[in-house]
Amino acid sequence: MNNHMEYLDKLNPQQREAAVHKEGPLLILAGAGSGKTSTMTHRIAYLIREEGVAPYHILAVTFTNKAAKEMRDRVEDLIGEGISMWILTFHSACLRILRKHAEALGYDKDFVVYDPTDQKVVIKNCIKEQNVDEKKYPPAYVLSIISDCKEKGISPAKFAEINGVDFKNKIILDLYTAYEAVLKKNNAMDFDDLILRTVQLFERNEDILADYQQKFQYIMVDEYQDTNYIQYRFIKLLAEAHNNICVVGDDDQCIYQWRGADIKNILDFEKDFKNTKVIKLEQNYRSHANILEAAHSVIEKNKGRKHKKLWTDKEKGEKIKYYRADDEKEEARYIAQEIDRLHGKELAYSDFAVLYRTNAQSRTFEEALSAREVPYRVLGGTRYYDRKEIKDIMAYMRLVQNTADDLSLTRIINEPKRGIGEKTLEKLRALASVRNESLFDALTDDDIVEGLPSKAVDSIREMISTLGQFSREKDNLKVSDIYDGLLVRTGYVRNLEQQNTVEAEGRIENLLEFKSVIYDYEKENPQMSLAEFMEKIALMAEIDNHDAGENAVVLMTLHSAKGLEFPVVFMPGMEDGLFPGWRAFEKPDGVEEERRLCYVGMTRAMKRLYLTSAELRTLYGKTDYTRESQFLKELDKSLVDGDAIYEKKSSQGSFSGFGASSGRNPGWSQGGGNDGYSGNEIFRPFDQLKYIKQSQTTGSGGKAGPDIKDGDKVSHSKFGEGLVISVDGSTVTIAFDSVGIKKLAKDIAPIKKI
Repeated sequence: MNNHMEYLDKLNPQQREAAVHKEGPLLILAGAGSGKTSTMTHRIAYLIREEGVAPYHILAVTFTNKAAKEMRDRVEDLIGEGISMWILTFHSACLRILRKHAEALGYDKDFVVYDPTDQKVVIKNCIKEQNVDEKKYPPAYVLSIISDCKEKGISPAKFAEINGVDFKNKIILDLYTAYEAVLKKNNAMDFDDLILRTVQLFERNEDILADYQQKFQYIMVDEYQDTNYIQYRFIKLLAEAHNNICVVGDDDQCIYQWRGADIKNILDFEKDFKNTKVIKLEQNYRSHANILEAAHSVIEKNKGRKHKKLWTDKEKGEKIKYYRADDEKEEARYIAQEIDRLHGKELAYSDFAVLYRTNAQSRTFEEALSAREVPYRVLGGTRYYDRKEIKDIMAYMRLVQNTADDLSLTRIINEPKRGIGEKTLEKLRALASVRNESLFDALTDDDIVEGLPSKAVDSIREMISTLGQFSREKDNLKVSDIYDGLLVRTGYVRNLEQQNTVEAEGRIENLLEFKSVIYDYEKENPQMSLAEFMEKIALMAEIDNHDAGENAVVLMTLHSAKGLEFPVVFMPGMEDGLFPGWRAFEKPDGVEEERRLCYVGMTRAMKRLYLTSAELRTLYGKTDYTRESQFLKELDKSLVDGDAIYEKKSSQGSFSGFGASSGRNPGWSQGGGNDGYSGNEIFRPFDQLKYIKQSQTTGSGGKAGPDIKDGDKVSHSKFGEGLVISVDGSTVTIAFDSVGIKKLAKDIAPIKKI
């Protein structure tokens, strides 16, 4: 064996076989905790180091930014840093392609990406404009149909063809059509569009597809069991030329069918790609043997699966603990008490996870843990980026990126108050529509602004001027400069300060916390553009918010836990009607998907696994006696300790849907500069606010000021040092050492005299 291949020695025989496979389709069936990331990264290293494949010929696709970052870091550990290679999520890869070729689809390359909150606003407006009853057609329901259509590649015209146009379908069709028109007019795409439009780009432009097929000669896909139809099409189109496709996945962990994932993609892979080599990774490195045996005793009841059985050379470990509580409050008290008892020498609070079926279950655990003063955090509640003030400031930033974004302008035109009421806004919309232009363009017309209510004229002029200035200069400014400028010059922060309430202070602190988010990204990429930053924020998945470094018990849904692992796992609510939920019994393979979810939860546990249920449960305001989950009955009883699992007569349980959990505010980092601010003292948010405002009104890092003249040496926050060649009215021309000559807007250029 070549000594230079010793990096492969850490792999087991099956992992190594997969890592050194070069040509042709490869299906790696990787069980939970079987080292799939290690196998994939070693295969990439092998292709580059031993087979001489250029890194830019490899595409690796994952589902979360967290997984992509981990893979990238591990590849760099094996082959060195700075290698240009696409290791990205599906959405990031497609976004990168669309940024380059958007014009071929009739979009401007500065298109914006709408997140679920933005989509809801658009569809609500469409429902209102079409006089549709929102109670009969709730926005979430309509959006789920639109999303489902896009994931299956079904256009509005195709929808009509498939479903016919009875009364209900006609309303859905009209709303889908209107929704698409609004997005197109605003030069915007939603998340589903990113993949759908890329597939359309490839299907309509053979030359562009051929270029990417030539570029990506080796394709690897992580979590293949979670792909939907349109993701499958994207991968299939790219792989057709060279057929060197390697997919890694586990059919036993396909838990996103409700979100469009199609388990057939992995089950039928060998039919799709002829001469596929199949390698099973069945050795588990995560869990003790009893946990694996117990999980297998449940999952083997599924009919729609490929045969495999995880094993480990770890010790048997503790048996699974089962506890049957009187009610959900006692269940939560028991779990809090066990965490308190076990926490100590070997286990930190962050080693514990409570994984529940629905968000609505979290409240009782929050109360029980608080009562014992056990630190915890909820994953999957209100995301930090969904808070009002963050959404507002991001709308301002999106307008700087793309002034045609009517949705963002509608959101902030009266944030802070500028005297524009709903009626005035309706008139403006109608006027812009008649003139076939964006709201922003309409408001650049003096005649239109003069016709606004008198108290609105000056503030609207100021807003449009500020946005226009930053938009024109966006390539000459760091993202943090744009952010500081918008905070101050739009009057947003001033308005919050004047409110003088605890809530307003909290909002200001969140806005300043967002500055540290920007700084963190700028540290990684000092030349980051506004478009790149907005993309990073838009593409953040919930799992990317999991910070394993924070010492707190993690509360999250079973769906959110996929890909994570914890020494101690609690799975409460093991009752028919809750888990599996009643809905599962309505679909042919519904219980099989819930059983896979149960398997995913159990295999998150490394050392100890607790399953609990409550005899009496109040959920969504309804109290019921419960029946123990059928999954408990499927367990190999020789592996379980604690209460006996028995069947008990009960009334029908209440329907278990999805609730919402309250998010927790991330705490401030203190000192040390890790939070994006320098200095050793404890960081005080309002000192930073004072600095931002000074820098926007003086020459201290905010704008050029009147004292800059020809011949001055200056420093620019993005371009470094330079020499002022000329100052002409509102423009200053500077020769920079790094980028040559630049013309900048004097008012907002982040320069200061040296």
